[in-house]
Amino acid sequence: MSSFSKDDIIEKATELAKKIAETDEVDFYRRAEIQINENKKVRELIDRIKRLQKQAVNYQHYGKIEALKVVEEKIDQLQAELDEIPVVQEFKQSQVDVNDLLQIVANTISNKVTEELTNDVENISRSNK
Repeated sequence: MSSFSKDDIIEKATELAKKIAETDEVDFYRRAEIQINENKKVRELIDRIKRLQKQAVNYQHYGKIEALKVVEEKIDQLQAELDEIPVVQEFKQSQVDVNDLLQIVANTISNKVTEELTNDVENISRSNK
């Protein structure tokens, strides 16, 4: 069994990260993000939502419950409107796809490390008998 230093592992992880950044999923995410940023209607809706969220924080801080409810309803309406825009739907789906890819990689690494540790423990147990 070969031995790797922490630096070796970090170097390999960096190489893997670069490969992941070159996948179709990440490329689609980047293009969708650019489209989101270039879409005037999307930017305006996001700006309105952010302003209302700040109001909501203030209303909550000062205990203005009724005003908070009204603002939260407006935020929900704007969020629903935003979610109906095709480019936003594509962007959200691309986020899910990239996250799924990262989860697969993380789970694969975790499972392989666990498998290797289990094998090592079993081998040590056998050699001690």
